Amino acid sequence: MWKKHPKALPFLFFSEMWERFGYYLMIGIFTLYLKDVKAGYAMTEAESADLYGTYIALVFLTPFLGGLLGDRYLGYSRSIILGGIMMGIGYCLMSVHNLTILYISMTLVVAGNGFFKPNMSTLLGNVYSVPQHQHQKDEGYNIFYMGINLGGFICNFISAPLVNTYGWGYAFLAAGVGMFIGVCIYLVGLKNYRMYDVKKGMREGDMPFGKIVLVILVPSIIAGVIGWMIPGSLFGSDSTDAFIFSCIPLLFFYSSIYFKADKEEKRPIAAMLAIFAVVILFWAVFKQNGSALNTWADRYTDREVTGTTQKVFDNLLLAKPVTYAKDSIPLYDQQFRLQKEDGKVLTEFNYPVYFKNVAAEKLPREGEQVSLWATNLSQSINPGWVIALTPIVIAFFAWRRRKGKEPSTATKIAYGLLISAFSALIMIAAVYAGHNGIEKVSVLWLISSYGIITLGELLLSPMGLSIVSKLSPVRITSLMMGGWFVSTSIGNKLSGVLATMWDKYDQKANYFWLNFILLLVAAALGFMLLKWLNRVMKEKGLK
Repeated sequence: MWKKHPKALPFLFFSEMWERFGYYLMIGIFTLYLKDVKAGYAMTEAESADLYGTYIALVFLTPFLGGLLGDRYLGYSRSIILGGIMMGIGYCLMSVHNLTILYISMTLVVAGNGFFKPNMSTLLGNVYSVPQHQHQKDEGYNIFYMGINLGGFICNFISAPLVNTYGWGYAFLAAGVGMFIGVCIYLVGLKNYRMYDVKKGMREGDMPFGKIVLVILVPSIIAGVIGWMIPGSLFGSDSTDAFIFSCIPLLFFYSSIYFKADKEEKRPIAAMLAIFAVVILFWAVFKQNGSALNTWADRYTDREVTGTTQKVFDNLLLAKPVTYAKDSIPLYDQQFRLQKEDGKVLTEFNYPVYFKNVAAEKLPREGEQVSLWATNLSQSINPGWVIALTPIVIAFFAWRRRKGKEPSTATKIAYGLLISAFSALIMIAAVYAGHNGIEKVSVLWLISSYGIITLGELLLSPMGLSIVSKLSPVRITSLMMGGWFVSTSIGNKLSGVLATMWDKYDQKANYFWLNFILLLVAAALGFMLLKWLNRVMKEKGLK
């Protein structure tokens, strides 16, 4: 895999792999931790989804500034190392059970990702900018993307035993250790990409950083505060209001880049902005993996393991024994919070105990123990599919390239959106198979749905990074890479907004029908723009 690619790729691959190990480990247990009444914060489904959505939105919003600082002042390596250290510290602090420290740790991860993510992607693009490797850029990003998902796959097999044996805190510490390993690997490989770490600096026509702070950052903060303080909530919660308001100056800024660009730069910038807008809907559905789909795995999926599988899972501490009691709820399976209203203490169940929707004929005997695989293992399904499908996708497009019939990058993105829509249809069928949650369903439904959306993801996400590096004017490459992450951020927040509505849908199929419609609209927009996008790419001498 590495032989024909630059020597820098393996080091960037494994640095990113360990960074994603930490991030996806945290994402896999985050909402479960927030809802845990014994060792977490006893949040409701809506509260945890809202915080999750805001968190992953901010994680992808800060690359706007991180990319700019890397481009002009810090350089890519300094930004990557600084960001990695901040994230490692943040994950470690999450092991401390204190709400204030939780917010501090989240802030460190949010800021650290802002430095790490856009500069790592831009540096990879620079490595493939030399003539002998330029034709391999899409393939290079696909391999790089597989590294991301390798970390996302293995992390849950580490966190599950740690949570089952020692508790949430040790899993968060493991995320921090993984991040520090990634930083060390990056430092070891510095000699292979130092020559590509060239600060762009200020160019004629660039907006000074101080002006960006005054024109973009300060207004975003002020707008966010206004959104937070508005009485009631316009978009479902104070945090959602604050986020939407804070994005307005950012959207204005990226629009101004187009209007102020030179004539030859306008069309490529417009093409990127169009892609940014369309993929928001993809991320709004895809990023429900850590919220609504995590809930589906926990509440509605048959997680019991038996026979040889049970022995393997028990030995690896990937499963947890649960005792069935007909008239009582096992203490460790209680998920409720105490809430005071008018001086009265109310008990609110966050989600049903495991046996609540098991068919009567499948219930164990009174006092019998069953082994249930850890819910967060379901978070490894998507990266597992990425690892399995990436070589196939690369081989397929390499074959099409040899035939002179490889689709353009924009065409791949449009088909990625269309394919992704069908993943929601699988979940609709799963709802009907389980009679709308009355009975649990096989994990194969979840595996199938993830398989389809993963194929769509492989045609969209790495291609998005590739198209930005291809079309962006050199002087603002990291800034436009930050724009890709801004669109991801908005989609991430929308995923949290959608997930907060989970309990409001009595018929769960309607929830997934909404997801299907959103992705279908995105695909339709993608195909409507396709001819124009391909024409812009052709004008730049690209595919």
